Amino acid sequence: MKASALEFRLRFLVHGVIYVVGYTAPWNYLVSKGAADAGFWSGKAIWLPAALAIERAGWTSLTGAANLLLALGIFFALAGAALRTWGAAYIGSAVVKDGGMHDASAQTAAAGVVADGPYRYMRNPLYVGTMLHTLAVTLLMPLSGAVFVVVAIAVEQMRLISGEEAFLEGKLGERYLEYKRLVPRIVPSLKARVMGSGVRPQWGMAVLGEVYFWGVAVAFASVGMRYNALLVIQGVVVAFGASLVARAFVPKVVTA
Repeated sequence: MKASALEFRLRFLVHGVIYVVGYTAPWNYLVSKGAADAGFWSGKAIWLPAALAIERAGWTSLTGAANLLLALGIFFALAGAALRTWGAAYIGSAVVKDGGMHDASAQTAAAGVVADGPYRYMRNPLYVGTMLHTLAVTLLMPLSGAVFVVVAIAVEQMRLISGEEAFLEGKLGERYLEYKRLVPRIVPSLKARVMGSGVRPQWGMAVLGEVYFWGVAVAFASVGMRYNALLVIQGVVVAFGASLVARAFVPKVVTA
């Protein structure tokens, strides 16, 4: 089932609501004795309980398990930020942040399909990057919230992909259908499947547009060794605030 144009326009709001619900897990309050016993606010983010479970299984020490999970969080956060930045550099941050669906002609002289950078290996690197990012931040959520977020974000990403691909099929016709036949949807090919289309990357603007994702990676890497999920969450909030400021400097899509 594909996302509607309205859902695509509101996608950032939808993502934000999903994440907030995951962090707070409001249903926990319905089955607990009070707010002090529920949610990550009482230290119930899955990070350290999962480390404890690994330690009890005899696989490694508690510190080793906590560090392993932290390393995974840093890896997924960095991978998500890097993949999204790579994709944004070629498709343009203006297009990435815009509320409408666009083909390549919205930001380049090469009208049609962008087939450079990660788009030579997969069709939807931005959405895959968001999923990688999601795997990182779920470490900071209670278990039920983490499960909810992984499922909800995955469903929402597939709806957005279906809606955007339907739009591109209607806009570009056979050119996009041929691209779809050659390039995998979300699981990247190990080698480029199409020739480059000649789009020049805009790295500076791409990094600016993905400040939130880089900020989350920095939060994990800089304060993660304190093993305090709430402290990392505060870094996530700062990263979000920085992204709102940075967005003011991302140019708007110019339509004819």
